[in-house]
Amino acid sequence: AALPFLTGYKLKQIIEMKKIVQLILALVIVGLVYVIYDQISTPIRFENVKKAKEEAVIERIKDIRTAERAFKSKYQHFTGDFVLNDSIEGQRRIVDEDDSVAMAQLKKAGKKNIETFTVAVIDTIFAPKKLSPDQVKNFRYQPGTNKQAEFTIAAGMVTTESKVVVPVVEVKAPYVKFLDTVTFRQEVINLIKAPEVVAYDKYPGIKFGSMEGANNEAGNWE
Repeated sequence: AALPFLTGYKLKQIIEMKKIVQLILALVIVGLVYVIYDQISTPIRFENVKKAKEEAVIERIKDIRTAERAFKSKYQHFTGDFVLNDSIEGQRRIVDEDDSVAMAQLKKAGKKNIETFTVAVIDTIFAPKKLSPDQVKNFRYQPGTNKQAEFTIAAGMVTTESKVVVPVVEVKAPYVKFLDTVTFRQEVINLIKAPEVVAYDKYPGIKFGSMEGANNEAGNWE
């Protein structure tokens, strides 16, 4: 009389075990799908993030280069720091040279039709872009790093093979400083250890200029 009961009990166990196995298989499939999706999507997400961050860093480093060139045009050398309160001199005509009466008055007064003026560097060299002193102060920080990473800036003089002393400057932002090395740890490692980077001794990041010789402050993104 107990046989049907035992048979039904075992059948119930089998059904329950089958459900458990099916659930485990479903979880395994979901896990595999996620792993495959992550392997496919992570490089794509990394490239999108990398492109956006590179663009921001390049925009900032271009402004630094503009400031360095303006500094060199005045002092004949580059600087390893930022000068906020500096100014540059310019010249302009006082009157229209076609205005004979005004020109005659200037001549009578013993004056030349040229006047020298000074203007703050940040009001001129970045035109048409308008930058505030606070924005210029933030030049030293790499974008997207919450002011935790600064650009590496070096400036000096080198002697060329022809014995000419020339000013040089180099500004760098390594990938490991402005890219997310937590979320994209392996992708960043692959980027800085890529065969073309190692074989050709390329800089793993964004930079312009060189401390080894004058190169017109060329950027490695150009």
